[in-house]
Amino acid sequence: MRRAVIAFTAFLGGLVFLLASPAWADGEALKGTLQNQGQPVNGVKISVVTEDGQPVKEVTTGADGKWEVPVPKAGKYKVTLDQKTLPKGVALKFANRATLDVQVYEESQRNVLFALVPAGASGAPTPSSSSESSFWDRVAQLTFEGFNLGLIIALAAMGLSLVFGTTGLTNFAHGELLTLGAMSAYFFNVVVGIPLIWAAVAAVVVGGAFGWLQDAFFWNKLRRRGSSLIAMMIISIGLALLMRYIFLFVFGGESSAYLDYNAQPGIQVGPISAAPKNFIAMGIELVVLVIVGLALLRTRVGKAARAVADNPALAASSGINVEQVIRIIWTVGGAVAALAGVMLGLAQNVNYQMGFQILLLVFAGVTLGGLGTAFGALVGSIVVGLFIQLSTLVVPTELKTVGALMVLILVMLFRPQGILGRRERIG
Repeated sequence: MRRAVIAFTAFLGGLVFLLASPAWADGEALKGTLQNQGQPVNGVKISVVTEDGQPVKEVTTGADGKWEVPVPKAGKYKVTLDQKTLPKGVALKFANRATLDVQVYEESQRNVLFALVPAGASGAPTPSSSSESSFWDRVAQLTFEGFNLGLIIALAAMGLSLVFGTTGLTNFAHGELLTLGAMSAYFFNVVVGIPLIWAAVAAVVVGGAFGWLQDAFFWNKLRRRGSSLIAMMIISIGLALLMRYIFLFVFGGESSAYLDYNAQPGIQVGPISAAPKNFIAMGIELVVLVIVGLALLRTRVGKAARAVADNPALAASSGINVEQVIRIIWTVGGAVAALAGVMLGLAQNVNYQMGFQILLLVFAGVTLGGLGTAFGALVGSIVVGLFIQLSTLVVPTELKTVGALMVLILVMLFRPQGILGRRERIG
């Protein structure tokens, strides 16, 4: 039965990711996002001209690295990146591709990709010793960024894995819990004016309360009615869509940043360069993951949760209040997911789609580590984060998340139970 649920989840997941994306806006346009090693690149000039050389518009990338140029009609256009406006230390991966020919179709917005790399890591020839040094410096930088991304994914994946382990539910609305946490922190920090540290604490409380309310007034009633796991999974897809468009209505479609810890100057630690907030965020993430892990191993509630995950019927017969344990798991999962959303918002700004966009990586981490195992989710998420960031050594940055799909496919083919999962006897 569980294998059928997993297979159906994979099928529906692909369908949802194809159909649940926001519709194209009316009118033709060219747009894109400039990023270097996962960080937005601000102040770069992008110019667009028609096929016969008539200027359309020149724009500058914003703080989030994004740019957009509406075009008068469908047709071919030339998009040029002004390399002189690139920040120091950033270069085009292929210097001869500063101008791209792009076809725009009717009523469509075309994404234009410019691959950026640290200066010296581009395709231009450099002295061998300098090139080798630059390569290993970049490997160290990407490894650090991979751990940073992996820890954020792990926070989200741990809650998702615990819920799956205790209830068997594949919750597609889990990504929206991250968005809720990020937007709650944004509300307390930007609108109310509370410092971000206390706004994050308040957001974690909101996330935990929402997780408790979800189970108390929604999922618990469905379980009592005997709803099947597939039916509940489909309901979670509908809940995800509902929450996502509520966020869009309330928050709007633009990305926004917290008031605190913006535009911090980077600090150099060996070959690694990062803002101080990144080091502090990683420390907080590690502490929270350790606390949750120790709670699962040492506390009565943690032991009860593991017993429910192993065999709910046997746990109930031994005197464990299964429903109460599930309620606690939903609360903890919601709180940890909210914290993951705050950390994600700190890294890449707050957007109504942020949870949806990282959900695939969360599922990849859970699947790789082993479905239903919290520690497996941690290990799998770190591997996914490292794989995604290090893959940019050979593929453009904009295509790095494709690696998550490769992880899912390879794991399901060669080790369906995941790294720390257990084989199950079928039949």
